[in-house]
Amino acid sequence: MKPYLSRCFSLCNFVLIVALAACDAAAAVPVDGYKVVATYPHSADSYTEGFFYRDGMFYEGTGLEGHSAVLVIEPQTGKVLQRRDLTGPYFGEGIIDWGPNLYEWTWQSHICFVFDRFSLRPVKQFTYAGEGWGMTRTAYEIVTSDGTATLRFRNPETFQEVRHIDVHDGVVPVTQLNELEFVKGEIYANVWHSDRIVRISPRDGKVLGWIDLAGLLPQDERMNNESVLNGIAYDAQHDRLFVTGKQWPKVFEIKVVPHGR
Repeated sequence: MKPYLSRCFSLCNFVLIVALAACDAAAAVPVDGYKVVATYPHSADSYTEGFFYRDGMFYEGTGLEGHSAVLVIEPQTGKVLQRRDLTGPYFGEGIIDWGPNLYEWTWQSHICFVFDRFSLRPVKQFTYAGEGWGMTRTAYEIVTSDGTATLRFRNPETFQEVRHIDVHDGVVPVTQLNELEFVKGEIYANVWHSDRIVRISPRDGKVLGWIDLAGLLPQDERMNNESVLNGIAYDAQHDRLFVTGKQWPKVFEIKVVPHGR
């Protein structure tokens, strides 16, 4: 074999090995299942876009123009204890708490509303570029999604982007990232029109695993094709994970079950 052909074959073998390693790494990402631990009532009128748990209550941000609001809900009864409507042509999206305040941003209006968390009284507003989808937080930053594969980390005091990551499963970008939750150092994200939650490394965007929630709410209990899984809340004190969806009649407390068990 001529030397240049030998070098070509060596290069091809190297590329093949790298490609196979990448495929193996992607294939190794676990896909876990779930077990329902408990169910709670949820209003089928709520077009859920944001969801989190704090101090024994569910906080929910709802969408659709003319129906968008921030709700404080008693989990056991589903009773709305506090409500702040977004007046005007606003489509509410993700929500999160920060200090004494609560943030809810909007889909295409480029406005993030800041409310006092205890009274839901308006405090201030921020503006931003692009669309608003999901929102969560780390101990230091607010994390947002915009329907792409990009998650942006923002300064809570200014709402300006500090850094961003691009989410990828192996070499494949994961787009349509929607509602978010920070769970045990990972970012959990709903994927729009999917029954899966993706687990993401906040450091580099690498997909750490998937949670397959297929069958959680049967199709005949969903109002329409937009009644999709969208809403993740985590009770860190008691290690409880809650999920719901747009206009779903229930909130589900689930336990993640590793594949094969």
